[in-house]
Amino acid sequence: MFSKRIEKLSPSLTIAISQKARELKAQGKDVLAFSAGEPDFDTPEVIKKAAIKAIEEGFTKYTAVAGIPELLEAIKTKLKRDNDLEYETDEIVVSNGAKQSLFNIFACLIDEGDEVIIPAPYWVTYPELVKYHGGVPVSIETDESTGFKITPEMLKQAVTPKTKILLLTSPSNPTGAVYTKEELKALADVLKDTNIWVVSDEMYEKLIYDGKFTATASINEDMLKRTITVNGLSKSHAMTGWRFGYCASKNKELVKNMIKLQSQSTSNINSITQKAAIPALLGEADADVEMMRKEFEKRRDYVYEAFNKIPGLSAAKPAGAFYIFVNHKEIMPESMNFALTLLEDKGVAVVPGIGFGSEGYFRFSFATDIETIKEGIKRIEEFVKAIS
Repeated sequence: MFSKRIEKLSPSLTIAISQKARELKAQGKDVLAFSAGEPDFDTPEVIKKAAIKAIEEGFTKYTAVAGIPELLEAIKTKLKRDNDLEYETDEIVVSNGAKQSLFNIFACLIDEGDEVIIPAPYWVTYPELVKYHGGVPVSIETDESTGFKITPEMLKQAVTPKTKILLLTSPSNPTGAVYTKEELKALADVLKDTNIWVVSDEMYEKLIYDGKFTATASINEDMLKRTITVNGLSKSHAMTGWRFGYCASKNKELVKNMIKLQSQSTSNINSITQKAAIPALLGEADADVEMMRKEFEKRRDYVYEAFNKIPGLSAAKPAGAFYIFVNHKEIMPESMNFALTLLEDKGVAVVPGIGFGSEGYFRFSFATDIETIKEGIKRIEEFVKAIS
């Protein structure tokens, strides 16, 4: 009855756990949710004011599919200022969040049977979008021993004649791992003289606590040509509901094809959001971004210490993003069982590691206030003691 494509698709475990938490809350249960990847801060005032001005000036009509000229110029400026990357405005496409950017990229590049290398743990959406477009997700499993990052040797072993794309995420959702410049150079050496594309998801770029962020496309000329950079403002500027994402590629034909696809699906993104994004991209909300980053860093330090004090649990220190990936294999090997039982017994919602391709872990988002975090970890500690 339904298409084979849609039958292949699995629902997001992140959304499923959040929905279950909402249902329990509606039943009157005291539920603390650490499952969603959404900052608890408000969108900075300068961004809101730009949106209000756009509404008052009647900027409510259709726009060019890829984005209005001043927005594309702002993205171009941001990429040069922050990442030392030179792009023209016709090498950039604005979409309804990074999810649509990824959807457009995969739709334009993947043919039936093409392989996409995805380091695990990975964001739950990656393999599902690959499968939807007829591709084959090839997972490279990582763990604490490699800092949840792939090595050049791992990449070499995963590459086959069918490999079309390497998908990199730095900082990572769900682990917070950040690739160094040297690590990216080593991966670039493996890809040299191949036709493999690199899709680099850099959504958490502004949320770095240890080390320095390096854009994948900035490594060398070869990587610039093969890399499609995906980014947005959802996490850095607390703009999840505004639905703003973009991608940049030196391959103008690819960009034209993404625009062609978007023109036949959603067309342009919300016109108000486009105007609002400009001051964010030009750095006018940088003080707000830094305030949020500092607060996330305090929470990161707290959750790292707290989880590693609980017997039976362990966690690597996230260098970026606002998640910690907690190992619970010692007390309960199945992550779905752990997450559902924790939710039902203690009213604490976390996302099971199996959804990220790594069994025996759960993802805990610290994008909420510190008192809620403390209470949540207290309940988790009680739960762990009870089942140990």
